[in-house]
Amino acid sequence: MILLTLVIPVYRNESNLPDLLVAVTALDEQLGHDLEVVFVVDGSPDRCYEILREQLPSQSFKSKLILLSRNFGSFMAIRTGLQHGSGDRFAVMAADLQEPPELVLEMNTVLMRGDIDVVVGVREGRQDPWATRTASKIFWGFYRRYVIPEIPPGGVDMFACNKAFRDTLLTLEERHSSLIAQIFWMGYRREVVTYTRQERVHGTSAWTLRKKVNYLMDSVFSFTDMPIRILTRVGAFGSTFAALFGVFTLIAKLEGRIEVPGYAMIMLAITFLGCLNLLGLGIVGSYAWRTYENTKNRPLAIPMRIEGFGETHEQR
Repeated sequence: MILLTLVIPVYRNESNLPDLLVAVTALDEQLGHDLEVVFVVDGSPDRCYEILREQLPSQSFKSKLILLSRNFGSFMAIRTGLQHGSGDRFAVMAADLQEPPELVLEMNTVLMRGDIDVVVGVREGRQDPWATRTASKIFWGFYRRYVIPEIPPGGVDMFACNKAFRDTLLTLEERHSSLIAQIFWMGYRREVVTYTRQERVHGTSAWTLRKKVNYLMDSVFSFTDMPIRILTRVGAFGSTFAALFGVFTLIAKLEGRIEVPGYAMIMLAITFLGCLNLLGLGIVGSYAWRTYENTKNRPLAIPMRIEGFGETHEQR
C-alpha cells in the first residue's frame, strides 16, 4: 500500500537528476519504502526524460514517469502528477533541490496527525544572490497586497495535502491561474512549516522574469477584480477633473480671458483619454480572454507517455 505520493515536475533539470535520485532514495528508506514518486517531464528540451527512463528501473523506490507533449508550465505538470498519484497523502517538491527534501518528511508527519488537510512550506530565508532575494521580496509583496493577503511574505514553493484536499483541488480546472493561490483560496485546515531555501548547485533556474510577470498577471486576473476597480477609480477621478476643468474654461471664456483656443491642451487631452481608453480595453479584454479560454474545455495538459517502475506498476 502506497502511503505518500511525491510529485516532482522536471524541466531543464538534467544536471540535477543524479543528486535528486539519491535524495529521493533516502526519503524512500526513511518512509519504510511506502513512497511513490511521480516524475512529470514538462516538455523539457534536454535529456531529462531519457535519463529518468534509463535510471528509474534500477531504483529501489516505486515511481511513475510522465512525459507531457509540450511545456505546459510547472503548475499544470504538478496537477498532472497529482492526478496520476495513488497515495493517501501527496507532496510536491522541485527538482532543483533548493527546497530541502527533509521537509517532505516533516510535512508528512503533520498530515499523519489527521487534524490538518494541507501543509505549506514557507521560506524564512534563502541562500540566493542579493538581486534574486530582492526581486523575490518585491514579487511576493505585490502578491500579498493585490492577490492573496494570506500568502506568507517569503512565498510558497512546496506543499503537501491529504487525498480529500487533492481531489477537491483537481476539480478547479482553470487555465491561466495560480495553483498556490488556489490552495489558499480553498481554505481547509492548513498549517505552515518553515525552511531555508538552499543555493542552487547545478544549472540555472528557468523561472525567468517574464514568467514571473506572467504568473503575477494570471494570479491577479484570476483572483481579484483589482485592475477593474483601479480603472473605475481613475475614470471617476478623470471625469471629475474634466468636469471641473470644463466649468473653469466656460467661466474664463465668458469673462473674455480666453482668446485663442488651446491647441496643445486639446491634443494632450485627446492623447491622455485615448491611452486611458486603450488601457481599459486591455484590462477588460484580459478578463474576457480568460473566460473564453475556460469555455474551450481543452485538457490542461496532455500526457504523451506514462510508465511505471517498481512494484504495483505496469507500463503503458
